[in-house]
Amino acid sequence: MKVDVLFVGMRVRDFAMANAWYQRFFARPADIVADDEEVMWQLTGGGWLYIVREGDPGGGLAALAVPDLEAAVAELAARDVVAGPIESEGDAGRKSIVIDPDGNSLALVEVTG
Repeated sequence: MKVDVLFVGMRVRDFAMANAWYQRFFARPADIVADDEEVMWQLTGGGWLYIVREGDPGGGLAALAVPDLEAAVAELAARDVVAGPIESEGDAGRKSIVIDPDGNSLALVEVTG
């Protein structure tokens, strides 16, 4: 199976609050506003993360590979986004977990091995 584009969705309860939080997380507004309750950020050539107000909020999981984990955590802190402690993942690398206001989890991952 060939996949050209990947969309990762995060369900949110309060769309306006979540949109503001994700704008701080990504340090920019959404790339696409689908409607009043769905927006999307393009993260890589074929990778998108979107938030949507539908269904049961929370429980979403996403992993974002970053080249410098300390720098990413520091950038988030400067934008009032709290990242968890940096933890070793054995020989594979390190990670820090960020939880959005609805309980969706965004793992920042630095691959070292």
